[in-house]
Amino acid sequence: MAPILLWMRRDFRLTDNPAMDWAAAQDRPVVPVFILDEVVEGWGAAPAWRLGLGLTTIADRLEGIGSRLILRRGRALDVLRDLVAETGADTVAWNRLYVADERARDTGVKEALREDGLTANSFQSHVLFEPWTVKTGTGGYYKVYTPFWKNVRDRALDTPLAPVATLAAPSDWPASDDLGDWNLGHAMRRGAEVVADHVHVGELAARDRLVTFIEEKAQDYVTGRDRLDVDGTSGLSENLTYGEISTRECWFAGQKVLHDGVGDAETFLKELVWRDFAHHLAYHTPRLTTSNWREEWDAFPWRDDNPEAEAWRRGITGVEVVDAAMRELYVTGRMHNRARMLVASYLTKHLMTHWRIGCDWFADTLVDWDPASNALGWQWVAGSGPDATPFFRIFNPQTQAEKFDPKARYRRRWLEDASFYDAIPRSWDMAPGDTYPDAPVVGLAEGRTRALEAYRSRDAE
Repeated sequence: MAPILLWMRRDFRLTDNPAMDWAAAQDRPVVPVFILDEVVEGWGAAPAWRLGLGLTTIADRLEGIGSRLILRRGRALDVLRDLVAETGADTVAWNRLYVADERARDTGVKEALREDGLTANSFQSHVLFEPWTVKTGTGGYYKVYTPFWKNVRDRALDTPLAPVATLAAPSDWPASDDLGDWNLGHAMRRGAEVVADHVHVGELAARDRLVTFIEEKAQDYVTGRDRLDVDGTSGLSENLTYGEISTRECWFAGQKVLHDGVGDAETFLKELVWRDFAHHLAYHTPRLTTSNWREEWDAFPWRDDNPEAEAWRRGITGVEVVDAAMRELYVTGRMHNRARMLVASYLTKHLMTHWRIGCDWFADTLVDWDPASNALGWQWVAGSGPDATPFFRIFNPQTQAEKFDPKARYRRRWLEDASFYDAIPRSWDMAPGDTYPDAPVVGLAEGRTRALEAYRSRDAE
């Protein structure tokens, strides 16, 4: 009856949680643990703050089934070894992750625990199709999304697992850190109070979001997801990031309405597979999250951080749709997907600023930050990534705004939202009465011309 340590990471749910389901079925005590380890310590302000909310909610859910969540801080392997010694556990179970720093940590932990004579079991949970199971005809990995989608779209998946109803408790619980002592929200400062009104935390909130999407939005998803002025997306990226709902549960919900005749649901399924594609690439080419995926872009004359990029961060570029999107980000911790493409294009092309600058800003400010999806999105827009949009495809923010925000409702909402000024750092010295820029920091025609000249020069070398 030695206990099992259930190492929880991005899987804050009871339903369709393979590692938890397996541990519960062993008819042994289970000790769930979350470790503020060498990987998590590097998270940005908004993800770390949102993590704290997720931990509070899953801890409550575990208490509801007779268990509890043990919190520890330190190097993952050291903490797990300490808990083994304290509890007498002989098994550690977790759900797999695929980004380079996560894999390096997990591989080291698994090897060391097995050398210690312990059982270390890992399970599939974070993606629909594990990276090594999706191969090209020659046995390689996919670098282009469309054939990746065609490979997996008709694959059979096991149905989602039922909720875990109970976890046997150990006779003595190990000590736990106090979540408040971790102060995960310290870097959010006063912004936390503003963003808190816009998050949907936990498994129950995630399932409500999925039901609302399927019943009210799926039938118009193809057009609705691109409209800036319409609430046409699922909003589930926040919950998928922390595993508060499984991708598989979302997939089966989308499949059901697709089979019921809702054709737009296929586009929702494609978005789920795009997320898988990001993790597929991060697994096979770890440089995706840290450097130009296409190494020939290393010589491209992108600028490092600069005053125009700072204006971009603060939402004062003078390009209304870009500034509205950046302010939406600061108020809500999220940004409409169409707007993400527009702000990324403006930064990397009109402002000729390296995509890493924007990628790092998103990693600090997004509550739905996913390292693989974030990096793939930025490199896709910048032109340096796999299956990327060509660099010469430069979004015109004005025409995009006219198409996807025809009555300027999105722009007015976020440019006039006073809560933005309550969320931003005081050091920005901005107030609601400030005059909005009367001209862009870089004009649209000027920026486009400069970007295309740089691209042609690079091609000519």
